[in-house]
Amino acid sequence: MTQPDARSRTQLRRAVLSSYLGSVIEYYDFLLYATASAVVFAKVFFSTLDPLVGTVASFGTLATGYLARPLGGVLFGHFGDRVGRKKMLVVTMTLMGVVSVLIGVLPTYAQIGVWAPVLLVLLRVLQGVAVGGEWGGAVLMSAEHATSRRGLWASFTNAGAPSGMVLSTAALAGAAAIAGEAGFLAWGWRLPFLASAVLLAVGLFVRARVEETPVFARANADATPATPPLLEVLRRHPRNLLLSIGIGFGAFVAQGVLTTFVIAYAVQAGFPRPTVLNALTVSSVVAVVGIIGFAALSDRVGRRPVVLVGALAMAVWGFLLFPLVDSGSTALLVLGVVVGQGVVHAAMYGPLAALYTELFSTRSRYTGASLGYQVAGIGAGLGPVVFATLLQGTGSALWVSIVIGACCLLTVVCVLAAGETSRQALDDAEGAPGDAVRARADTTA
Repeated sequence: MTQPDARSRTQLRRAVLSSYLGSVIEYYDFLLYATASAVVFAKVFFSTLDPLVGTVASFGTLATGYLARPLGGVLFGHFGDRVGRKKMLVVTMTLMGVVSVLIGVLPTYAQIGVWAPVLLVLLRVLQGVAVGGEWGGAVLMSAEHATSRRGLWASFTNAGAPSGMVLSTAALAGAAAIAGEAGFLAWGWRLPFLASAVLLAVGLFVRARVEETPVFARANADATPATPPLLEVLRRHPRNLLLSIGIGFGAFVAQGVLTTFVIAYAVQAGFPRPTVLNALTVSSVVAVVGIIGFAALSDRVGRRPVVLVGALAMAVWGFLLFPLVDSGSTALLVLGVVVGQGVVHAAMYGPLAALYTELFSTRSRYTGASLGYQVAGIGAGLGPVVFATLLQGTGSALWVSIVIGACCLLTVVCVLAAGETSRQALDDAEGAPGDAVRARADTTA
């Protein structure tokens, strides 16, 4: 092996580790809020409301973070496409860590009144901006360093989401065990947020050792393009942008159900909160393996068949999940969330990291991939709010299952329309890669 090859492999390993740890930290903070919104915030920041209405309001603050994610994608995507992926990733990680610590010291409604939920929403928006910029850069750091098995290496960023969920739920469960029920609501819930300061220090140390991606470095050797990346995406890749939103939307709606809504639903169905959180932790551990495994499979058989099978299976599983929870059986509850998140959702979600990078050209890839992914991600934020409202209005989870199925069918249609992208070279800076793949397929058919 030549010295440049050895250096390239070292940088790939560092890039993958950095992307994975960065994603774990970002999603630890982001999903810590999601879990806390289901079990704590309704009582701490919306204590004057009816319990069910308070839950809806708490999920509403959760949704603001998802709504802010496209803004983060555009903002950090712009500079990531202009000045580099690495610099933006340092900024996004720092922003997320600082915001999480601030949430950990935020006064409650009983202490400062209406300013408590107002500040909570503001901090949640900043979390959304940070995550919106983090994902695209982290994926590109791995994908653009990889010379083969792009799906596998890029998937470690997506695997950071369930890893962060494991860490966040474990942190909340540990804080609850230490503080007790009363102490947890009074002060214990703050500990996991304050722990973000330690995670931030570790993440920044690892990230500082990674070089800029060779794909971006080669593209950056040319003159800086006059057209802003966002306009470049809207002008040259509008079809791929719309397809990327549709492809990811079903996966995010399912994610919102399996990681947030199902917590509140199962607790209302009579399960103890620790039991539900333990089931979610197990399913998240399985999801880490599932995401990486299905992404690696997509390197062999293509992104499209793996995502298609996952989306169709999720459309069916959405009708099985709630009867399993309603059974009152802990074993069936665990089965419902583990198969749902760890297997079915992993199939439709795992290959998305590589697929999104393959839909856009180098000088607008950070912006395009981030914007498509984060707009689709709104489904995970709005899903729990919509589903809680549907449940309150109808008293039945059937309509929730119908909506999940419809969103998964949207994913199916968009994946079929996008075509196969796994053989696309990331150095292709001319036109929309996905369109080029389809054009070649059409001429050889």
